[in-house]
Amino acid sequence: MTYVQHVRATLALGLPLIGSHVAQFAITLTDAVMLGWYDVTALAAQVLGGTLFFVLFIMGSGFAFGVMPMVATAAAAGDDQQVRRITRMGLWVSIGFGLMSLPLFLFSDPILRAAGQPPAISSLAGDYLRIAGLAMVPALLVMVLKSHFSALERTRIVLWVTLAAVGVNIVVNYALIFGHWGAPELGIRGAAFASLAVQTASIAGLVIYAILVTPEHALFTRFWRRDAEALAEVFRLGWPIGLTNLAEVGLFAAASVMMGWLGTLSLAAHGIALQISSIAFMVHLGFSNAATIRVGRARGKDDADGLIRGAQVVIGLSMAAVLVTVILFLGVPELLLGLFIDPADPDRPQVIAIGIGLLAAAALFQVVDAAQVVALGLLRGVQDARVPMLMAGVSYWLVGVPVAYVLGFPLGMGGAGIWLGLAAGLALAGCLMMTRFWRMAWRQRRKEGQSEPV
Repeated sequence: MTYVQHVRATLALGLPLIGSHVAQFAITLTDAVMLGWYDVTALAAQVLGGTLFFVLFIMGSGFAFGVMPMVATAAAAGDDQQVRRITRMGLWVSIGFGLMSLPLFLFSDPILRAAGQPPAISSLAGDYLRIAGLAMVPALLVMVLKSHFSALERTRIVLWVTLAAVGVNIVVNYALIFGHWGAPELGIRGAAFASLAVQTASIAGLVIYAILVTPEHALFTRFWRRDAEALAEVFRLGWPIGLTNLAEVGLFAAASVMMGWLGTLSLAAHGIALQISSIAFMVHLGFSNAATIRVGRARGKDDADGLIRGAQVVIGLSMAAVLVTVILFLGVPELLLGLFIDPADPDRPQVIAIGIGLLAAAALFQVVDAAQVVALGLLRGVQDARVPMLMAGVSYWLVGVPVAYVLGFPLGMGGAGIWLGLAAGLALAGCLMMTRFWRMAWRQRRKEGQSEPV
């Protein structure tokens, strides 16, 4: 394939995936906005409970992320049986993880109190998690099937299901949080029921699609039959990916804690800047998924040239998106920050002033964040997860968190210093992971006897 063909193929995969990630982020955003309209205490409790749910969800999603390159490789090799085996066991291990997490949700109230959270907030968060926790199993199954269809280059169904989920979430939230259309006014419990409804509807839609549109894979025929070999393969690749995800989430959680030490306004500015940066990150996450699929398919065909060219194209597209983001963050920070703050809020000028400094740091942050997430996608494409897990742990926790603390407090740089510390950890991760991928790629190319550079 030429570079132009690689660009077209990557965009055909990546754009729907980017759209689905942005839509997924919109679900979280609408939860926050609608609960904020209802009651600030309910919003705080949902943030607390939602954080616990997300930490476990992102860890359990490691198995879904592991399914993606394995299915892509098997599909490229024309092995439909292996596609079925891997996906089915990915569903199995996700069900197991989801069920194991349920006790934490059912007894979250005393757990949160023991962690020093206010009793009133802990109680509300417990009410939320006892309902929303039931969505963990369907949420993880949705992730596995999304990975399955993405690896088969059926990304449009992933996008449409996620967009439909946004609509379901808004409608059910509106009815159950506020008590509209004859529904009971349930407040934060209404948001929990909405989350459960969204995940249940999403998994139902994907299962129906799998049965009707891709019957050749027979994913649910004799679903109860255990496949020990495939189960071990999924577990072996999935658990280090899950811990890598957990390490990155923990890095940002630590940053949020440190920003809280600087005061309420600094934390508010951090939250807004993080929301803006997260929207931009969804673009790179979509390209990262596309990288996993493209590299996984090239690996299945033993096509080292295709693997290298595909990787170069994904990196180039991601960096082009970074350029646009940097221009926006440095050019119109007041406009971006102002979208999240009531014009009548007396603290608006001070929050925006703090946020401008954070977005300036985020301009650098985007470059290195894009590099590390794309590098992770490339390495997952060649089914390399354990060494990247160690690289992530060292980069995020032995470099990122300490540097953020030193710059933010002893050196007196405040919030901008904390964000530069995040950038330092992510930059190291990106450098280490990119170096590892390219060494592996060129080694594979030499094995095929192609010594001329691409």
